[in-house]
Amino acid sequence: MDLAYTKIMPQVIESKVTHEKVVLYQNGELVFEEGDSSRDLFIIQEGQVEIWKKTETTDIKLATFNRGDFFGDMALLQGGTRFASAKATGITKLLVIQPGGFLLKIRRDPTFAFEMLQTLSYRIKISNERLVDVIKKGNVPKETVDQILSLIGGQ
Repeated sequence: MDLAYTKIMPQVIESKVTHEKVVLYQNGELVFEEGDSSRDLFIIQEGQVEIWKKTETTDIKLATFNRGDFFGDMALLQGGTRFASAKATGITKLLVIQPGGFLLKIRRDPTFAFEMLQTLSYRIKISNERLVDVIKKGNVPKETVDQILSLIGGQ
């Protein structure tokens, strides 16, 4: 995927409460780019978003998110820069939650936090299953497997 794009300013169509707004993105428009310092969390109200990671040789599509899904959680929860890029597929309406509003949302709706944790746990499970499949195929040197497994174990 070529992440080059003409920047179109997304259209804020509604301001919810403090630290929350609804923004409309056009087809192909970047929501954020890998390396950006923004920390907003996004919840898809309409449309679809693809997550892309740049490598030395190509871009890899990591995920496709649909209505009701959230993304941007890594930068929000861990700080630092964006790990990957997010691109709207079709006209996409997003609820944007700024970092200051995240705790307010959790206080107002504790089930939001629980559902988010369930989703994050599921994403880790899927990533681990994909990693195990790659390792089973035997195309990865033992040293690399050992390094990856130590990272997963948090050591």
